Amino acid sequence: MKTEIRYYTRSKKGNTKKLADAVSAATGIAAKDVSVDLDEKTDRLILINAMYAANIDEAVKAFLTRNKSKIGQIVNMNTSATGRSTIGAVKAAAQPLGIPVSDLEFHCAASWIFLNQGKPTQEDLDRAGAFAASVAGGDDDAH
Repeated sequence: MKTEIRYYTRSKKGNTKKLADAVSAATGIAAKDVSVDLDEKTDRLILINAMYAANIDEAVKAFLTRNKSKIGQIVNMNTSATGRSTIGAVKAAAQPLGIPVSDLEFHCAASWIFLNQGKPTQEDLDRAGAFAASVAGGDDDAH
C-alpha cells in the first residue's frame, strides 16, 4: 500500500511541522509541504494540517484539487489550539472532489499565545507517530 505524507503550516510556533516530523520519523516516509504535488497515485495520503479561522487553509484545499486524481484516501491528522479536529473541514473540501476521507484520525492540542503551553508534548508526538505507522501499514483498526 503506497502512502504519502503532506502537511501545511503557516504558524511560527511550528506545532504542525513537529507533528509532521514525528510522523515521518515513525513511518520512514518523507513529510512534504502541500506545495509539493504527488508524483503518482497513492493509496493513502496522511494529511497533516491545522485549524485556521475555523477552517483548513486554502493551500490545503488547492493541493487536494490539484492532486484529486492521485489520492486514494485521506487520513487526517491535525493540531489545534482549540482542540477541535479539522476532519469535518477536510471532508467538506474532499467530498466534492471525489476523494474519500477515512474516519480514522489523530488530533492533539497545540500551543498558541497563552493556550496549551508546551503542547504538543513528546507523548503527543509519540502517539501521532504510532498512529501514522499503523495507518501507513494498512491497519484499519488504528485510533
